[in-house]
Amino acid sequence: MEELNILNLLIILVAAWLGGSISKKLGYPAILGELVIGIILGPALVGLLETSEMLSVLAEVGIILLMVHIGIEINFRDLGKASWPGLLAAAGGFIVPFGLGYYTIIYFGGTDMAALFVAIAVGVTSLATKSRILVDLKLLNTRIAYVLMAGALISDTLALIIFAGIISFVDAGNIDTVGLLWVAGKAILFFIFTAVAGIYLLPLLGKYLAKLGTKSRTLHFTLILIIVFGFAELAELAGLHSILGAFMAGLFIRDGVFNRQISKEINEVFHDISIGFLAPIFFVTAGFNVTLDVFQTDLNMLIAVTVVAMAGKILGTALFYLPSGYGWREGIAVGTGMNGRGAVEIIIAGIGLQMGIITAEIFSILVFMAIFTTLSVPVLLTWTTNWLKKRGELVHQQSRSGYIILGANPLGLYLAKHLNSEGKVTVIDANKDFIQAAKQAGIKYVYGNVLKEETMEEAEAMEKGTFIGLTANSEINLLAAQLANDSFYMPEKIVLMAPSETGADVESLDRIDASSMFANKIMLGPWIYKVTSGDFEEKSETASEEISTREWIKTHKSENDSILPLLIINAEGVKRPFHYHETIHPEEKIVYLQ
Repeated sequence: MEELNILNLLIILVAAWLGGSISKKLGYPAILGELVIGIILGPALVGLLETSEMLSVLAEVGIILLMVHIGIEINFRDLGKASWPGLLAAAGGFIVPFGLGYYTIIYFGGTDMAALFVAIAVGVTSLATKSRILVDLKLLNTRIAYVLMAGALISDTLALIIFAGIISFVDAGNIDTVGLLWVAGKAILFFIFTAVAGIYLLPLLGKYLAKLGTKSRTLHFTLILIIVFGFAELAELAGLHSILGAFMAGLFIRDGVFNRQISKEINEVFHDISIGFLAPIFFVTAGFNVTLDVFQTDLNMLIAVTVVAMAGKILGTALFYLPSGYGWREGIAVGTGMNGRGAVEIIIAGIGLQMGIITAEIFSILVFMAIFTTLSVPVLLTWTTNWLKKRGELVHQQSRSGYIILGANPLGLYLAKHLNSEGKVTVIDANKDFIQAAKQAGIKYVYGNVLKEETMEEAEAMEKGTFIGLTANSEINLLAAQLANDSFYMPEKIVLMAPSETGADVESLDRIDASSMFANKIMLGPWIYKVTSGDFEEKSETASEEISTREWIKTHKSENDSILPLLIINAEGVKRPFHYHETIHPEEKIVYLQ
C-alpha cells in the first residue's frame, strides 16, 4: 500500500475546515461546503488535489464512524408523539421521489441498478440539515419539527435497508430462487442478531462495567470501537455494507447502556473524530469524483432529477400526510423541510460509484441534486412556516414536558405555582426551610445538591423539558444548567443572571444553548423581599403585535427597575417563562410583577 501523503492530507483537512465553516455561517450543513471545496480543488476544476488508496481507507473509516454517530443521535422514545404523522411523511417523502427517480433514469437510458441507486438517493432526507435549520428558525418546539425528525429517521433507515438489499443482490451476481432466499436469510439473521445483541447483551456489558466500578473513558471507547467494527464486519459477512452495521451499532450504543457521563463524553469523541476529522476526508474526496461535464452533456438529466427530487419529496409528503388529520398545508411545510439531502445520500452514491453501479456522470448529478435541494430548504421552510403562523396553524409541541426549577425561594415558588397547572414542576433546593415551603404549597420537591447527578435523577430530569436556574448565584445556576444539558439532554435551559457577578456571562449561556431568565440581568434579593412581604402587584399586558422579549424590555426601559416580566400566556391559556430567546405573539399576555 502506498504511503500517506501528509501534505495532501493537510490541505484536504484545511480545505474541509474552510468549506465547512463558510457553509455553516451561511446556515447550511458543513458537508455542503466540504463537497463544494472538493469539487473546486479536485480534478473537476483546479486539479490541486487527488485521492489515494490511503485517503480512501481513512474516508471509509470516517463514514463508518459517522454512521455510528447518526445512529447514536436517534432516540425513538423522544419521537413517540410524532410516530404516526412521521411515518406518513416518511412514506410519502420516500416512495414518491423513489418511484419518480427510478423512472427518470430509465427514461434517460440508465440501467435498472443505476436507477435504483438514484431512486434511493432522491428518497432520503438529511437529519443534520434540518436540525440546524430548525434551530435557526426557532421551530424545535413545533409539531413540524418532531414530524420532520421522525420522517427523516424512518426514511433514512428504510433507504439503508433497501440499499443493503441491492448490495446483497449485486454481490451475489446471478441469483436463482435458492440463492435469493439465502441472500434474504442472511440479511434477516443479521438484523435479528444485532437486535438481540443490542437489546440484551450490550446492557449486560454495561452493568458488568458498572459493577467493576471502572470509569475509564479510554476503555469504554475501545470497547465501543470493537462493538462498532464487529457489527460492521457482521454486515459484510451477511452480504450487506459495513455502514449498515455501524448504523445498527449506533442505535444501541445510547444512554442507559453505559455510565451516562461516560456515554456523553464518548458520543462527543465520536462526533469530533468523525465529523471533525475522518468524515470530511470522505466528503472532500467525494468531490474529486464529480465532473462538471454533466452541465454540457447531461444537463437535461440533471434538471429532471433535481425537479423530481424536489417535487416528489414535497408533493409526496403532502399527499401521504393527509390521513394524519393535520391538513395539507402542514404537509407541504413538512415536505419542504424534508427536501434537503445530506450525508446518507452522498455515502450511498459514493458506494454505488465505487462498485461501478453508477457512472461518474450520475454520481455528479446526485451531488449537485443534493446541493440544490439543500439550498432550497431554509427558503421554502421559512415561507411555509410563516404561512402556517399567519393562519394560526403552526402547532407547538414538546416531547419532554415539565419544569425543574432550581431555587425554592419565594420567587421560585411563585413562578412554580403559575407553571404547575398539570403538576409538572419540581423544585430543587438545599435549604430545608425553602423545601418545607414547597411542600406546604403542594409543589414537588427534591432536597439536595443540584450539582450531583443523583439529585437531578430524583427530579426526573430525563423526562423534563425545561431547566430554570433561579438562585442568587449565577455561577451555580450555570453549572446546574450545564449538568442538565450535558448529562440529561434537557432541550431548554433558562438561567437567572445577576448584574454584579463576573464569573457568569452571556458566552457561558451560549455554550450550552441557554437563555437568561426575565430577558435581563436582575438582582434576586429585592424581588424575594417583595414577594415575601407582599409588597408587589401582579399585572398583565396584551401584545398588539409580534415582539421579542428583548424589545419588550426596551419599550419598558424606564420602568425596568420596578417591574419583573415573569410569564407569557398564549391564546389557549398555556403559560411559559419570560426569557431572552422568547418571542411574544399578538394577543398573548405578558404577566409581570410591579
